[in-house]
Amino acid sequence: MPFNKKILYPAQLGVRNYGILQVQVVDLTTSYPIEGALIQIYQKDNLTMAIETLTTDISGKTIEIELVSPPLEYSLEPTRDMPYLEYPVMVLAEGYQTVRIDSAQILPFVKSIQPVKMTPFRAGMDSMQVIPIDDNYLIGTYTPKVYEAEIKPMPPGQEDKAVVIPEFITVHDAIPSNITALNYRVEYPSFIKNVVSSTLFATWPLETIYASILSILSFSLNRVYTNWYPRQGYSFDITSTVAFDHKWLYGRNIYTNISMAVDDIFNNYLSRPDILQPILTQLCKGELAICPRMLSLWEAKFLGDEGYTATHILHEFYGNDLYINSTDNIEGIEVNWPGTNLTIGSSKDAVTIIQNQLNAIAIAYPAIPKTMADGLYDQGTEAAVSKFQEIFNLPITGITDKAAWYKIGFVNARLAREKTE
Repeated sequence: MPFNKKILYPAQLGVRNYGILQVQVVDLTTSYPIEGALIQIYQKDNLTMAIETLTTDISGKTIEIELVSPPLEYSLEPTRDMPYLEYPVMVLAEGYQTVRIDSAQILPFVKSIQPVKMTPFRAGMDSMQVIPIDDNYLIGTYTPKVYEAEIKPMPPGQEDKAVVIPEFITVHDAIPSNITALNYRVEYPSFIKNVVSSTLFATWPLETIYASILSILSFSLNRVYTNWYPRQGYSFDITSTVAFDHKWLYGRNIYTNISMAVDDIFNNYLSRPDILQPILTQLCKGELAICPRMLSLWEAKFLGDEGYTATHILHEFYGNDLYINSTDNIEGIEVNWPGTNLTIGSSKDAVTIIQNQLNAIAIAYPAIPKTMADGLYDQGTEAAVSKFQEIFNLPITGITDKAAWYKIGFVNARLAREKTE
């Protein structure tokens, strides 16, 4: 279906639908936040005058702003109208290469984070890095996915190996045979958030979003588990192309409801009885043609509208013997989540671990208050967890649940590693 890609802004739309955008800026080499970065936001058809000018705080974040978006219904049915508006984002900071992202995709009634990684400027470097952002999978013109067998043969001796959640996944930004394309080493949960944000619309029912995340998690983990591309002589784990894998867009904005859902279930995948490897669960758009044995995104959306749960949606497309599995084998995490939430009054070794990790993170993010690493979850610890959750886009509860535990662990490991490299 061809889409009407004419850009419409407030006076033309005649409606007042808004999405929320927040920009978060870090140093590419250290992952430390960049304070005082200047953010300029433009309309897509006018790059001469910024409509918003912002600066980042001590945590590298701007305030949240409202940006006009199209009507909600554009993203709820396959139509000829663009479901989001595009806003180019320019980021300037002293000592860094300027970044221009073309552009943040703003949906109505949804908050998104625009992550920006800035490179310290050095002699001979271009003054500006321009990051193009392609269309969302549902509206772009992309070669359809060719169905593959959902179970891959394994090399001798690896048939029974454990399933491990990788800390990173290496993404080839083109078809596999394009040797000139770049490879990107991306944190695994960040990769999943990007793919989901690039594949469907964050305005959809939450159960449809969860079902799609689980499908994408399992597919991606199958690529890693089976070493699918390295076994063919390639130096990457997965590609950014939907004909082979999933749509991934370097530098795109991430919708916070999708981000929180991924943080909640990132160590899950899909299984069948008596099969160890994660299932290569494939998907397609689904609004124009039948795609047997794949999750049809638009059909899944309509099932979500009818009240289907994520599990029921998955069974509708992949069969009733498919079930949700999980693993606690997670790279980059020193200690697994203790299995119960940590909150005021908790007193155990796990509290000391969180306190020590938060104190280490606070060196880079001083807005996080330091606390005594005494194993007692007091109001100081609750305040530190709350500020961490605010900075890293988790629900702000002050409670260390599974999502907060692992996000703290990942951030601590990343900062420690990059400090020593």
